[in-house]
Amino acid sequence: MGKYINRQSNYDRFPTNDVSKEFNAFFGYEEIVKEIKQNNARVICVETYPGVDDDLLNKLVERLKPDKTILSIDMFFDTNTLTEKMADNLTDDRVRGKMYYGTVSEYIDQEKLSKFKNEVEHFNGSILIYGFASSLITKGDLLVYAELTRWEIQLRYRKGMPNYKCDNYDEDVLRKYKRGFFIEWRIADKVKFNVFDDIDYYIDTTIVDEPRMVVGEGIRYALNELSKRPFRLVPYFDPGVWGGQWMKEVCNLDPNEKNYAWSFDGVPEENSLRFRFNEVVVETPAMNLVQYRPHNLLGEKVYGRFGAEFPIRFDFLDTMDGQNLSLQVHPTTKYIHDKFGMPYTQDESYYILDAKEDGGVFLGLKEGVNPREFIDALKQAQKTNKFDHEKYINRFHAKKHDHFLIPAGTIHCSSYNTMVLEISATPYIFTFKLWDWDRLGLDGRPRPIHIEDGEKVIDYSRTTNWVKDNLVNHFETLRDDEEYKEVKTGLHDLEFIETHVYTSKNKVKHKTNDTVNVFNLVDGNSAVVESINNEFDPFVVHYAETFIIPASVGEYIIKPIDGEIKYIKAYVR
Repeated sequence: MGKYINRQSNYDRFPTNDVSKEFNAFFGYEEIVKEIKQNNARVICVETYPGVDDDLLNKLVERLKPDKTILSIDMFFDTNTLTEKMADNLTDDRVRGKMYYGTVSEYIDQEKLSKFKNEVEHFNGSILIYGFASSLITKGDLLVYAELTRWEIQLRYRKGMPNYKCDNYDEDVLRKYKRGFFIEWRIADKVKFNVFDDIDYYIDTTIVDEPRMVVGEGIRYALNELSKRPFRLVPYFDPGVWGGQWMKEVCNLDPNEKNYAWSFDGVPEENSLRFRFNEVVVETPAMNLVQYRPHNLLGEKVYGRFGAEFPIRFDFLDTMDGQNLSLQVHPTTKYIHDKFGMPYTQDESYYILDAKEDGGVFLGLKEGVNPREFIDALKQAQKTNKFDHEKYINRFHAKKHDHFLIPAGTIHCSSYNTMVLEISATPYIFTFKLWDWDRLGLDGRPRPIHIEDGEKVIDYSRTTNWVKDNLVNHFETLRDDEEYKEVKTGLHDLEFIETHVYTSKNKVKHKTNDTVNVFNLVDGNSAVVESINNEFDPFVVHYAETFIIPASVGEYIIKPIDGEIKYIKAYVR
């Protein structure tokens, strides 16, 4: 018997998808190089994602012994020039930049690119072309693609890895992440999907000394198959200054860690996918699925509206035996578009998975708050380290299965002793912190505060009575009979996501209606997702796990395995 659940945790931290068809897969450098060698390719191009460790280059040169090695990094402008060209998108802000929608060509010296192309054309010996954007020189006789997960990139930033062609080893991690998120990853994804259908081999370098490789046809087949059946993403967990203890027990994490604050369990931009090819497990960024098979995954309606982006985010915020989140607000659509180049904003909601008696949610302003006085008090708090939140902000008691809706412009945060399943639109890094309770981050530095942005987007009409009427447990029962109960819980009409909660001891038939469906099993031990026409194998999920049903699945059934279950379903209206 645990503190938060009365059974042994069955949460699967490493969900892995078995690939039904046989494909050649390889583990370790010896197997990988042996396979590459047997192709007898004169020109080998190894295209890499920014962040791939140079150990791969060293091992390939050592074992392949090419007559010439060309490094694509040498055709990029020098560090200072790159930073100058990126300046407008990087901005001076510590956290947020402006989304870059151009291509890698802006950062490449075209004369050097032409020089490398000419060298390849006129050199008669064996050539290894290696690095990010190397395929612009030539895809060669053999094209290998090497990458790693987004989460691993972030961990390497923390350990001192610089940004691409930079020497910012010791720079603030938030600034490194910003450069990656707003620029490097944008252009790298474009390069990747210009050649994805041509890849002969795909290498997962997430674990530096344990690379795994599968033939290109294999990774494409796996992604295509997954776009037609239920799946889970590989979650990650991270500590924070306000972090709690709930996820340790429920998600079966290391009990020796001080706390866990966040978990991303349903965020393709951040999470990854694991595929098992025979005995070799290959991990790949989940965005590869979104960008490779957006029609199957998202559905035509969502794809037509958002493009190859996954617009729904499920994540955990754990303050059980922890602290308050920062008091914050998200930008309006116009503000995020005009200032940061993002097409939509982070509307969200807090679904309460668990809470203690004193758990709660700060949401909206109290009646009669004077905007100028409120902003002045926030600014003064940065000097005095004191802010009278009780004077300005509503605090609502929270209990299990409550649902608080948070359209952009609404001041909010979770309080201590509350376990939140955050269901939101997907833009990142656009949380304007207004007050952080006079504390430092885990790095010993004050966390970024953005009052100057926040004051421009706060909706001062979101006061106590409006919030009660519109945002707190705004439930509508759609069905309640012996089969199941279905309750519409949100989101607010201002938000594009709809959420329904189902409670059942029996099977319930669902339809995707040509839009991706995202779920979390919010109560009960386990459930199974089944195909109506046996088009995919039964898919088992456990308590607190987020899972995704691609739009292409059409009709499907969810039923309990043991006792009553409750699950929340989200989709784009």
